[in-house]
Amino acid sequence: MSNNSPIRLIAGLGNPGEKYANTRHNAGFWFADAVASKYHASFREQSRFHGMAAQVSVGGNECWLLKPATFMNRSGQAVGALCHYYKIKPEEVLVVHDELDLDPGVIRLKSGGGHGGHNGLRDLHQVLGPDYQRLRVGIGHPGDKRQVVNYVLKPASKEDSIEIERALDRALDELPAIIAGDMAQAMNRLHQV
Repeated sequence: MSNNSPIRLIAGLGNPGEKYANTRHNAGFWFADAVASKYHASFREQSRFHGMAAQVSVGGNECWLLKPATFMNRSGQAVGALCHYYKIKPEEVLVVHDELDLDPGVIRLKSGGGHGGHNGLRDLHQVLGPDYQRLRVGIGHPGDKRQVVNYVLKPASKEDSIEIERALDRALDELPAIIAGDMAQAMNRLHQV
């Protein structure tokens, strides 16, 4: 990964509302909440950005946090609005999302690429193109593609939840390097596990 652009926006993907709060599809929201908690930031509703936004300072670098309120399949509307307003380039955006192709407890950084059928990423591609950064949070796969929708919209098992939380904690530890644009260093450490 040759990205050295500092990250100016972390967009955690998920669905708004209590009904979805603990579902696997909301892993991106969980990470955004963990960042806000660690760096003492408060989310506020920002109608112009179609979601909840906060500002954090990590290692001297300022960064926006965003949790779209648009539902997953319209994530690009919220992320695009904030990027347009603050003139943030796609490579300065870290999108945090659930990943069926990785087991719970596995977390991976990736630069660009396809959307892999993920509805949130599909919408982001239409707005930003494919060149944003991703933090892929493993949630596992139900084993049958017909079960995927039901699976991602249900809470993880206790064991899986513990593994996902551990992975998010590891990513949180790497946040200063990620936001500074030192993706290779963060990647080396995250991908060893």
